[in-house]
Order: sequence, then C-alpha cells, then structure tokens
Amino acid sequence: MTLHRISDWDDAYTNSAYIPGGSLYADRWKKLAADFRDEMGKAGRLQADIPYRAHHRNRFDLFLPADAPKGLMVFVHGGYWMSFDKSYWSHLAKGSLDQGYAVALPGYVLCPEARISEIVRQVADGIAAAAGRISGPIHLAGHSAGGHLVTRMVSTPTPLPGEVVSRIAKTVSISGLHDLRPLMNTKMNDTLRLDLAEARAESPALLEPIEGIDLTCWVGSAERPEFLRQNGLLGNLWSSFDVRLSSIEELGRHHFDVIEGLADANHPLVRTLLAV
Repeated sequence: MTLHRISDWDDAYTNSAYIPGGSLYADRWKKLAADFRDEMGKAGRLQADIPYRAHHRNRFDLFLPADAPKGLMVFVHGGYWMSFDKSYWSHLAKGSLDQGYAVALPGYVLCPEARISEIVRQVADGIAAAAGRISGPIHLAGHSAGGHLVTRMVSTPTPLPGEVVSRIAKTVSISGLHDLRPLMNTKMNDTLRLDLAEARAESPALLEPIEGIDLTCWVGSAERPEFLRQNGLLGNLWSSFDVRLSSIEELGRHHFDVIEGLADANHPLVRTLLAV
C-alpha cells in the first residue's frame, strides 16, 4: 500500500465539493426531518425540545415507537461541531422506531461558543437524560463529528455515568473522526480552537476503550481518503483490548448519503446498530 503525505488538510476534510449536488443536501435533510416531525407529532409519538441543561441548544427530541420501547437509540449529529442542529436529522429515527426502539436526538452548543471538550460533556448529559426516560439497552450512533462524540462516550475516561455505560449494547460511528489532531491544521480550527492538549484528551484513537464495548466503524467507500483512514483507526488501535470491533465500508456511499440507511428498518446499518 502506498501512503501519501497530506499537504492540504482543508481539502482533505472537504466533502461537499466532491459530492454531486453536495450543496443541496442540507435543504433536503431539513425538509425530510420537518415532515417526519410533523407526522410523528400528529401521531402523539414525539416529545420535542426536552431540556437537559439550561442553554437553549441543550434540548433533545424523543421519538416513541408504536408499542412499548425495546430500548433506546441515540443519534448524535455532525457538522464539524460547529454547524447544524437536531432539527435536520429527525427522519433518521425511522429505521430504529420501526424496529421498536425509542430514539433520542440531542442538540448541543456549537463551536466557538463551546469547545469540543465541553460538547463531549453536554452530549453525555443529553444521553443520560434520555436514558432516564427509556429503560432497556442503549444503542449509540453518530455521524462525522457525531461519530467522534459517540466513540468518545465509550472511551476512558468516559463522561457518562456508570449506570448508563452498563446499558450500552452497541455503538456505531458513521464516518467518524477519531483523531482530532489533523484538524488543528485546517482553517476550521479558527472556530474549533483545538490545541494539542485538548486534541489528545478528546481523541478516542488516543484513549483506551471501555472494556467489553461493541463498536462498528462505518464509512462510505466513496468518501474522502481521510475519512476512510479515520474509520480504520479504532479497529487498528483498539484491537488488543477486550472489545468487539468491526469496520465496514458501504459500497458506493459518500459522506452525505451514508446515513440514509438509518431511515430503513431493514438496512444493514440499522440491523448492525440494533443487532437484529
């Protein structure tokens, strides 16, 4: 295998320019999510904007299945920790809901108002608050920056309470960023404000996993090379620990459509996440 030195880190983490119609995806997600929230609200199966901290972004939406929940799935959104909010992703709850799980989508304060280390603690509080409302196993999924955040939940030291950790049955990091140090070389760091100490402390690839976790790192085969590299890190670095690990490259998917499987109860992504 030939390794290539990256000289342009901004380009390495650019997605939209390499995806046909990339600039149209955000509006599409927002419309799909709004329609789904409307449908679920009319059915009485949405509890919206539940606070878990004082900030207006520290809210989560909780979607309920038609019958008693089998457990809880939590989806943490991406956007490089500095864009989007929970309202863009509601439709991705459908696959897990149709499998009988409640689904929580937490929001969080974005950079630069918050640092990544603070976002990690916020997301932990959001997961814990949702877990307090739904019993049973917990399944974590996150996309891009959200993939970092859910793998950070199962790294040590974890910011989650022990009683929540003991309920985590599965974690799936979708196109996750597991080593934050390269981001210090991008223009995004003007907003992220990462320094080396924080990058090291909050990179799952530089930490140890919680014993016994079950983790799948999932990425689209058509994604940027840096995301393919990041996807493989934990499988390499955590393989000597007492954990269950797998790494999947979904054929033909890119960074924006790789999450679409979450909306389909029978898609391999949902079946992997919920172990069905």
